Amino acid sequence: MIRVDRIELFRKQLRTRMPFRYGIATMVDVPHVFLRLHLETPSGRSLGISADHLPPKWFTKDPERDPLEEIDEMLEVLRHAIGLAAGRKAASPFAFWMELYREQAAWAPTRGIPPLLAHFGVTLVERALVDAWCRGQGIPFPRAVRENRLGIELGRIHNPLTERSPGEFLPDHPPETVHARHTVGLSDPLRESDIPDGERLSDGLPQSLEASIRAYGLTHFKIKVQGDPDRDIPRLREIARILDRSASPDYRASLDGNESFRTGASFAGFWTDLRKDPALGGLLSRMLFIEQPLHRAIALEEPIREAARPDGTPCPIIIDESDAALDSLPKALELGYAGTSHKNCKGVFKGIANRCLIRFHVLQGRTNLMMSGEDLSNIGPVALLQDLAVQATLGIDSIERNGHHYFAGLAAFPDTLQADMIRHHGDLYRREPGQPARLALSAGRVHTRSVLNAPFGCAFRPDLESFAEPI
Repeated sequence: MIRVDRIELFRKQLRTRMPFRYGIATMVDVPHVFLRLHLETPSGRSLGISADHLPPKWFTKDPERDPLEEIDEMLEVLRHAIGLAAGRKAASPFAFWMELYREQAAWAPTRGIPPLLAHFGVTLVERALVDAWCRGQGIPFPRAVRENRLGIELGRIHNPLTERSPGEFLPDHPPETVHARHTVGLSDPLRESDIPDGERLSDGLPQSLEASIRAYGLTHFKIKVQGDPDRDIPRLREIARILDRSASPDYRASLDGNESFRTGASFAGFWTDLRKDPALGGLLSRMLFIEQPLHRAIALEEPIREAARPDGTPCPIIIDESDAALDSLPKALELGYAGTSHKNCKGVFKGIANRCLIRFHVLQGRTNLMMSGEDLSNIGPVALLQDLAVQATLGIDSIERNGHHYFAGLAAFPDTLQADMIRHHGDLYRREPGQPARLALSAGRVHTRSVLNAPFGCAFRPDLESFAEPI
């Protein structure tokens, strides 16, 4: 039996080094929260930490809402999940999460809170719980999952997986390096000449797409569109020219629809226009998948029409923001989607179950299915590492990473923390004289060995009081 004794919440305000435009929002300032959980187990007490941004507009995509009101709502969701979790007992971490999930799901409609947002609060508790449990047991997260030491009951999430265990579907040896799929935001400069003189940065990090390719050796890209062909297609042509000239010949890309299309027909017409454009043939032939083209309000209402690359091979279409509840993936698969994404803000246990369900169907012969790795602009010292640990454990080796691009490494955190990061995660971070610790991204890849060997991503316990305010 385990018991959560108490939970503490901390907040640190962050500022991006350059604006990040995703869909209807542009991130410049964002709160970053840390949750610290005190866990009692039969073998003793332990602490766990989780962290994430509170990004306005991602969880709701409501253009009418005040961003400050949305942040307050996110904090309300977090505090409610914390209130449900504090003092709770359960037989296992999974059982704890499942009951917390169900109670939060029952509460959310009474406040008009959609599932994606409601369970963001649950997963911050979930991640800290997993961290505390793995630390207390002295085992790393991948082993805890493969050996089912967390008590995961897959059948309670997806019925076809009843009496099956994660170890049957997940890799025995998670990848120790992964592709960092670079986000090309809607307002990102593509060439150095696109940067106005007054907006040129001097922090030693690349700013334009072409500079990022040179600096990091990028080979995987996530390209955002906004559903406006007059703007999207010329920009895609320019991106294709840059990638064809500057990236390796075997580069790969994904297309993020950002929920920009309100009907299946409008997206199908957009994709047809792309296929007809000779300047986009090379880019589309290297397209890995298309992510969430339809708005969440209609995405799971009717079958999705299959997209095809220029050579006629199908290009998978997956959901992301529509993956808001435990039954979202099965619904999507029935409608013809090829799968979903994983990011920790949607849930760790849910992501594990979704990955196992996809693998189950693949082993049954439905080989066109996939799971992508996406991002919530994750940064260290906690959120990025925990997300990488889960993604690699799931066997995903192309993962959207953009926190290192929109934030200046760990510059916002104390030198002592940065030194701890280099000491414990020198494969993932590096630090040059006079510079903050930064993600060690080379040949388009990041290393995961140290996060896989840690209890849950982060090998050390950050001193939250030294840089964040309790709330």
